[in-house]
Amino acid sequence: MEFVRQLIDFVLHIDKHLLEIINQYGTLTYFILFAIIFAETGFVVTPFLPGDSLLFAIGALSAGGALNVWFIIGLLIVAAFTGNMVNFYIGRYIGPKIFGYDNIRFIKREYLVKTQEFYARHGAKAVVIGRFLPIFRTFVPFVAGIGNMSYGKFMFFNLLSAVLWVVPFTLAGYWFGNIPFVKNNFTLVVLGIIFITILPALFAAIKMRLQKNHV
Repeated sequence: MEFVRQLIDFVLHIDKHLLEIINQYGTLTYFILFAIIFAETGFVVTPFLPGDSLLFAIGALSAGGALNVWFIIGLLIVAAFTGNMVNFYIGRYIGPKIFGYDNIRFIKREYLVKTQEFYARHGAKAVVIGRFLPIFRTFVPFVAGIGNMSYGKFMFFNLLSAVLWVVPFTLAGYWFGNIPFVKNNFTLVVLGIIFITILPALFAAIKMRLQKNHV
């Protein structure tokens, strides 16, 4: 429970915590941010990491000169791309074994099943769409690996999704993060980002449940 409390506090006050990291670690912050984005997309056991709000906060702090915005954008595109590739390979080589177990430690089987259904509906486009949906973002490349999507096709959609995800969220923070209202109400902005990003998944879950009830 302590970990959950600390995670919630980090997400809600991500601008302050990120600034503390920058002040303490300096240029090593770039490596830390790379590792966070890589881990969120690279490992199926870390779907809880705050990708969207983190990108916005990074952009906001870059506007103040704490980070180089163009360097960090390029770095995080690489992190998001390579993280997905690692997840894809994990899915390809050990995914079928994981699906064979009823109880999977550290991985909620329900997430895997829902992501598999999502991937079955959208195919390769799921790699791009899933990038903008928490939880799905972590599991889509894993399921794509299990589904034997071709390497070339996955790499193309993976790179496209990384660019479309990192650039807008980071630049939104860069352009709007230091507006007085946003700066003074950063926690509310973060909550708004979280709400907007989970809304499509929420609607999809409700739609699926209604469809099952009608069957």
